[in-house]
Amino acid sequence: MKITVLGAGGGEVTGSAYLVETGNARVLVDCGIFQGGKKAEAMNRFDLKDVSGLDAVLITHAHLDHTGRLPLLSKMKVPAPVFCTQATLELSSLILRDSAHVQEQETMHLNKKRQRAGLSPVQPLVSHDDTEGIIKKFIALPYDRDLPVARGMKASFAEAGHMLGSSCIQLSVEENGQVKKIVFSGDLGPKGAPILKDFEELHQADAVFMETTYGDRDHKPLDETISEFISIVKSAVESKGKILIPTFAVGRAQLMISILASMFRSKHMPPFPIFLDSPMAIEASRIYMGHKELYDDELLEFIREKPLMEDLKTLKICPTAEDSIAINKVPGPVMVLAGAGMCNAGRILHHLKYNLWKPETHVIIVGYQGNGTLGRRLVDGANKVRIFGDDIAVKASIHTLGGFSAHAGQKDLLNWFSHLAPSRPKLFLIHGENGPRNALGSKIKELYNTGANYPGMKEEIIL
Repeated sequence: MKITVLGAGGGEVTGSAYLVETGNARVLVDCGIFQGGKKAEAMNRFDLKDVSGLDAVLITHAHLDHTGRLPLLSKMKVPAPVFCTQATLELSSLILRDSAHVQEQETMHLNKKRQRAGLSPVQPLVSHDDTEGIIKKFIALPYDRDLPVARGMKASFAEAGHMLGSSCIQLSVEENGQVKKIVFSGDLGPKGAPILKDFEELHQADAVFMETTYGDRDHKPLDETISEFISIVKSAVESKGKILIPTFAVGRAQLMISILASMFRSKHMPPFPIFLDSPMAIEASRIYMGHKELYDDELLEFIREKPLMEDLKTLKICPTAEDSIAINKVPGPVMVLAGAGMCNAGRILHHLKYNLWKPETHVIIVGYQGNGTLGRRLVDGANKVRIFGDDIAVKASIHTLGGFSAHAGQKDLLNWFSHLAPSRPKLFLIHGENGPRNALGSKIKELYNTGANYPGMKEEIIL
């Protein structure tokens, strides 16, 4: 058996993809897009030899860095089915369609510039047709069932606690009369996070491919972060300004809504107007509401007492551009949840343009802000930013809350591996920059006397 790292190796965090080959079958685990500038974009092509003859694709969860290259398989006429959980199927369809639309729009604007410069047009990485082609190949599998996915291979999906439908994949591979179990962690969530169940414990593996995104540190405790959030909101409401929260549409938006519902039910403050200004977040929330079987016990008990929306009577959804524009006329205090989460696109840019220069405005950053993004410039204390060609003074209060991460920190990563450690698997640390994965590898060696391997891009691992 051979496993080839086709993404998220060698210190790379995005582009997760791992090709598992035996004499009988070829299966791809995850098919993510590389993110982070032109260098990353140049990596978003498959060699035909890597994907020809695929028998199946297995997806751990819906985020683009684990699904974004799937439409390329459709473009390349690869007929393999794509297996995942039902919630991942629904969220992946939403996310992939949105990504294709964004790529086509960006390419259209780029080609207008190229035409004026006398250059030939370019094509987007994937198209709407490519995306619809791959979505037709999705097949939903239940959690915790060992089911055949290719000749000599069975897969079982276990809860990963990272986002709705997320999973660790345990691949049972039979070859030459022997069965080996290979575990792919996918992205793991922190224990005790709201909405979702905690990751499931796995106890047997011959080899483990484990994410290390935050392998060198832990996040601030969630209860402390929520208390800080409530304190900021109280202060902002008293100032009667707008509270702007750049929000990732899938996961973070639903988390913030659940926290606001709890805040109102606990009477930390009277309800005030809240606008969910993101068509994608609205649709993602609908999908979340359709999968109560994946909620943790705390949220189930919360909604058994009374429906969530009874606490959110002041929440207004804004599907259209006209709805979004109308928010400008609403006096504070109001809260606006809008994408994009890093302030690099979307409706949040309009709200920032109209409100950043007002001292009574509060901006609450609840997610990671990548280098070079507007969100990162705000976090770093910029006095002035440029939005849609205009210079905007930053007079608003900028707050950064780092405890809402959907990724497990070092303590929880070690907890997840502790249940597999007694089976003495070969350990391969992936999906993390070199600092975090080296730190996690050292800690695992110290605690469990298990040496780690650090595979690079395109590295072939023989098991």
